[in-house]
Amino acid sequence: MSLPISPQDATAAMPSAGALSAPLLLGVVLAYFALLLGVAWWTGRRSDNASFFVGNKSSHWLLVAFGMIGTSLSGVTFISVPGMVAGNQFAYLQIIAGQLIGYALVAFVLLPLYYRFNVSSIYTLLALRLGASAHRTGASFFILSRTLGATARLYLVVRVLQDMVLERMGLPFWLSAAVVLLMILLYTMEGGVKTIVWTDTLQTAGMLGGLLICVGLLLHALGLDLWQGWQALDAAGMTRVVVHDPASASFWGKQLLAGAAIAVAMTGLDQEMMQKNISVRRLADAQKNMMLMACITAVVVALFLFLGGLLSLFAQQHGVAAQGDRLFPTVVLQYLPAWVQLVFLLALISALFPSADGAITALTSSTCLDLLGLMKRDDLDEAAKARIRRRVHLGYAGVFLLLTLAFRWLDDPSMVNLILKLAGYTYGPLLGLFAFAILVRREPRGGALPWVALAAPALCWLIERSQDWLFGAYRFGLELLLLNAGLTFIGLWLASRPRTALA
Repeated sequence: MSLPISPQDATAAMPSAGALSAPLLLGVVLAYFALLLGVAWWTGRRSDNASFFVGNKSSHWLLVAFGMIGTSLSGVTFISVPGMVAGNQFAYLQIIAGQLIGYALVAFVLLPLYYRFNVSSIYTLLALRLGASAHRTGASFFILSRTLGATARLYLVVRVLQDMVLERMGLPFWLSAAVVLLMILLYTMEGGVKTIVWTDTLQTAGMLGGLLICVGLLLHALGLDLWQGWQALDAAGMTRVVVHDPASASFWGKQLLAGAAIAVAMTGLDQEMMQKNISVRRLADAQKNMMLMACITAVVVALFLFLGGLLSLFAQQHGVAAQGDRLFPTVVLQYLPAWVQLVFLLALISALFPSADGAITALTSSTCLDLLGLMKRDDLDEAAKARIRRRVHLGYAGVFLLLTLAFRWLDDPSMVNLILKLAGYTYGPLLGLFAFAILVRREPRGGALPWVALAAPALCWLIERSQDWLFGAYRFGLELLLLNAGLTFIGLWLASRPRTALA
């Protein structure tokens, strides 16, 4: 199918893109932030430590479900997923299909366990099944995983904000990142989960609104309606979903299994995601939240891929050289009407904050609950516990700043692939730990458990580095997460003995 307008006609039909003034764009960011502060003040009144950690278990499941969409997608989805289409077509949907299976496992296997034991931190389950060493090890791997993943997402969006607004005002990148983190700290310091349930709902709405507007504008710019847009993508060979080559890293079987494992590990075994779920009073409502979030997320990702296809068509017509994570911002800044920059900016920061605010809050919660045992300290009153919590919160903001600068130095061209790669190494031991704790009646001997959890990703790395010699043309993809989890499980089995009672 040929497009209804030629590249030359399309160029002539497009309004000339002009950069909006940096002060105007900055004013929009500050106004949005003021709105978040207002929500934080309203939800954070009379907050205590229980509000911060689990929202007093009074969150409405529908708000949690909608807000979790923004957390699970983040700015990486907003920028990286559209940029993947030119190279991988719609193959990312194979992972999304697997995630639907994984989310069902979270809803109907893990959530009942969390509610049965009434946990504030999900890693308490490891303590009940495998002892204190498993508790600390699981929490430590979560802290490592979420810190790396969240800072990678934060870097990507701050980089775009820097290019759009802050660099034109003469601000260095490190100062821009510090200001963004300060904003996040101001509205999460007191309310914690109770606040984030509401701010994530607002921000998810902003991100999805921006997505719909950008899709509509690109269709208009290309002279296509929705169906014609799909036909144009199909004619350009961008709509392939299933990859049949078993040796490929994108083979459908590997992607399906990896998608399910990613959903279980990065949602069901992640304190940031689960602390919102367990803030809902009833298990049935938490399960409804999980499955609704899963279905809507699948539709939204498909729409992001459709947007990516339209961006690729637009780039071909207009000779845009940018690729990957640079494609979407380049088209918005250089080729689309200036007012679209406001829409893009609002959608971008709506995608940024849920991935960072929830991460800092969850990391603070896990450190205080799992590593410091703060809520079990009878020698401290509530005020003293709150002071310790705030110091931990501030400490993580500093760590986020340092790692964001490190990712700036690395500057990977596709952050979504980098994040999934890191997840394979850091969430793999966590998945193996939980599988061992839930499925078998054995307990690790002595102090073997932490060493097994560290050895598994190291061995996984050696296997990946030697795949040419070991497997020939076969290439590892996201199934590295499953390999890592499997090595952890086998290691724990070998270093354990039968136990007589199951928690």
